[in-house]
Amino acid sequence: MSSMPRNTIRRHPRRRLSALMLAAIPLAWLGSPASVMAAGARDPGAEQFVQTGAQRIISVLADRGQTAAQKNATFHRAIDELADVPKITGFVLGKYARTITPPQREQFATAFRAYAEHVYQNRLDDYHGELLKVTGSVVRKPGDVVVNTLVSGGQLGQPVAVSWRVLGGGSAWKVVDVQFKGVWLAITQQQDFVSTIDNAGGNIGVLITQLQRDVQRPAPHAR
Repeated sequence: MSSMPRNTIRRHPRRRLSALMLAAIPLAWLGSPASVMAAGARDPGAEQFVQTGAQRIISVLADRGQTAAQKNATFHRAIDELADVPKITGFVLGKYARTITPPQREQFATAFRAYAEHVYQNRLDDYHGELLKVTGSVVRKPGDVVVNTLVSGGQLGQPVAVSWRVLGGGSAWKVVDVQFKGVWLAITQQQDFVSTIDNAGGNIGVLITQLQRDVQRPAPHAR
């Protein structure tokens, strides 16, 4: 995009895949693709968690029998079960998570939740897939796993690879990041948000206002 409205969050062409799955830990948390590939064996528990939870997300978006309001409510509940929303909310603020006031944090959490769900529904719905299949996983360390999946069916001509970063173990797994087309959404969104606040002289309220406005705009699409 060569130009943008003044009050719209900056989006690099590779950063249009904005989303919900973020984690409140340092930038180095994600590591490099090479470090993931060099890690250990598969984790069946993490794979089953993603198979069940992520398939529910895909199924909700593919369900044509619900009204928009019903679908939004079901999607909201499914996200709560799948993702670690508090960690997500903290991470996107980057360095500003240490200085945000409690009232601002409450405002931001509400605005970001609405924004993220709006964008994520549109991003996943772009694929028009109805089936999700786990193809494997990589254990970075105990309790830290990348689960690889393929989304297919619906109007998809070819399956789409989607990877899910999960933390936890046993019955306490939670997704904290998602990768589409080689882009990890956590780092991408944090960079965009921190840049927006930096450009506003550290005023977090500017980001909150922009998130609220963006929910009213069509979600960004990557073609």
